[in-house]
Amino acid sequence: MLNREELIDKALNLEFLTVEEGAHLFRSCRLPQMMWLGHELRLRHHPGNTVTWIIDRNVNITNVCISGCKFCNFYRPSNSSEAYITTIPEYCQKIDEMMLLGGNQLLLQGGMHPHLGIEFYENLFRELKQCYPGLRLHALGPPEIVHLSGLENLPYRTILERLVAAGMDSLPGAGAEILSDRVRKILSPVKCSAGEWLGVMREAHRLNLTTSATMMFGHIETLEERLDHLVALRTLQQEKPAGNKGFLSFIPWPFQDDGTVLKKKSGVQNKVSPEEYIRMIALSRIMLPNIPNIQASWLTVGKETGQLCLHAGANDFGSIMIEENVVRVAGASHRFDAVGIQEAIREAGFEPVRRNQDFQVII
Repeated sequence: MLNREELIDKALNLEFLTVEEGAHLFRSCRLPQMMWLGHELRLRHHPGNTVTWIIDRNVNITNVCISGCKFCNFYRPSNSSEAYITTIPEYCQKIDEMMLLGGNQLLLQGGMHPHLGIEFYENLFRELKQCYPGLRLHALGPPEIVHLSGLENLPYRTILERLVAAGMDSLPGAGAEILSDRVRKILSPVKCSAGEWLGVMREAHRLNLTTSATMMFGHIETLEERLDHLVALRTLQQEKPAGNKGFLSFIPWPFQDDGTVLKKKSGVQNKVSPEEYIRMIALSRIMLPNIPNIQASWLTVGKETGQLCLHAGANDFGSIMIEENVVRVAGASHRFDAVGIQEAIREAGFEPVRRNQDFQVII
């Protein structure tokens, strides 16, 4: 028989809870207790009163993708009249706009384009760095690395080494969704498996490449599958070489359903309430004692829920998102500028501190 108070003590000692133990806390704790526990654990990692944020811009390399994910409205087939590949002049315009706002990082993502091999990305990264030497490239994600590995018949490590040599600074945790092959076979059967996603991140950690991890929940997964996802992340984090960065942050967000195939054909809707999202932030902090930063996704849940998450375990408010296209076309409509995001953090009772992707403070 599980004892809630004993599990809370175990969590406060930064011990690893099992899936069964995490599920028991999630189901048995009232929201204020979950928030208190999440916040207490946040203070173990970040004892001050600061909340971090960043200025960057999400630019999509291409909207062509062979994955066909049922939750994505953004992708197009290669023969679509709406298909595009972003040009260098377009990048330059977007980067100039970002730098005028004080940012120096591009979150570069796109689809799994069937005809763009590794040389395309190497040339792109080199040209962007030549034009903007101070630019940081937070680029691609495990599904795209797996895709390039298949196209080029090269191991993940070689793909990553070549991309880093060309200018990639960090690897986003994109495309994780839920790290359950049961779920992935339904949502995105062409995309990499859970094991492949983790395999790419394992190699990235061995190379000491800065990475993050994500979870998109609130669709067809069970609570236990969410917890399996968290356990898989912390287990991989344990494997990283001593002194290497590994996962610096974790960002969970609810499925955005507007116009998606998943909603139209299967009737699957986002039913994640503000309370459930706050609980998931707290649960993430409880289950991931070896990942230092938890980000609240204000983009998908809004300002007020995001602010409450800062009292439930989250210590990061993410980016002002000068540009974001993928989740916006599925219904995420919230926006902040640099002033607004700092005001929101202060309203919640914290002091905003701007950071870079390595969570170093920018003065």
